Amino acid sequence: MSALLLRAARLPEGGERDLLIEGGLVRRVAPPWRLPPGPPELDLTGHLLLPAPAEPHAHLDKAMTFDAAGAPGGGLPAAVGAWRVHAARITEADVEARARRAVDELLLNGVTAVRTHADLLPGADPLRGIRALLRVREAVRGRMDLQLAVLHPEAPESVLRGAFELGADLLGGCPHLAPDPAAAVARGLRLAEEFGVGLDLHADENLDPASADLRLLAAALGRRPFPGRVTASHCVSLGALPAEEAARLAKEVAGAGIGVVTLPQTNLYLQGRAHPGPVPRGLPALGALLDAGVTLAAGGDNVRDPFNAVGGFDPLETASLLVSAGHLSPREALRAVTDAAREVLGLPPAGPFPGAVADLLAVRAGSLVEALGAACAERLVLRAGRPVARTTVRRELL
Repeated sequence: MSALLLRAARLPEGGERDLLIEGGLVRRVAPPWRLPPGPPELDLTGHLLLPAPAEPHAHLDKAMTFDAAGAPGGGLPAAVGAWRVHAARITEADVEARARRAVDELLLNGVTAVRTHADLLPGADPLRGIRALLRVREAVRGRMDLQLAVLHPEAPESVLRGAFELGADLLGGCPHLAPDPAAAVARGLRLAEEFGVGLDLHADENLDPASADLRLLAAALGRRPFPGRVTASHCVSLGALPAEEAARLAKEVAGAGIGVVTLPQTNLYLQGRAHPGPVPRGLPALGALLDAGVTLAAGGDNVRDPFNAVGGFDPLETASLLVSAGHLSPREALRAVTDAAREVLGLPPAGPFPGAVADLLAVRAGSLVEALGAACAERLVLRAGRPVARTTVRRELL
């Protein structure tokens, strides 16, 4: 892979630097204009250079279906019902077309790695969505890592096995929607181990403090270690617990090695609609998770589908919500959509420092606060040191 020199890029911690990229890695970082010329150069004066974001929790098979499917009344039960009706009608070609549009938007926004959950669809051919997403994975290979987590483990084992024989990467599930959440957690762990894949559960996606998916998962891992990577997404009910109880559970999660993915936009959209007031925020106890040392990532989740009518496939928007609604610092919010998101996906570190994978996002902004607050649209995306997407903006006062 050819070398590339990035000149005068501003780093999040302040100051400008040159970066030499070789073999897909950042090899040297030096004060601006100090590295000798030779390789092709990109002048990044006026740009903030960040690790490329990763999207640890998407639903590419559902993306951009709100206008067709709707979700009368809002809330999670209504969204589930609307999706089930619509899912019976969607075709393999429809899933592939929408997913291709979605990954293009993600890449333009800076995302070079995505984990998407993929439903086993109603009807005689439940794997049609999986096949469509696997073709998308092949189409973006070299520009983006794409992982598939299969929903739902309550499906027959033969159907699940078929999904993994096709090439799916992880097992998903929603224990809080199962009649017996403890049995659902146990079955998910057993099947993931049998299939030799990781496990990523939709956990406690509600505001009921008695919801126990996360606690059950941590306890099960304490009794019997699991060989793969385990992730719990949503974990909304953690935010409904008293502070001391939330802190204790967060320590159990950390001890079990569970990565947590918070999904602020979708859960702010779905949760709290039945509460007459004050309306809760629909977020887990972010501070307790960070204090306990849990790997806390953040994702965009649903985008313009029955589970979230809005959204734009933009991790900087997700990070901004973590600052405003989750009260994280800008640096903590950035880590959730970059370093921590890659860690949850099992990927090596990326960023503007020596030895890192050269998956980078250059944003035309003077500071991290500006980049997150304005969700600056003008961006250059590098994948393993190779430019793969650019967005330019022209604005005029007339």
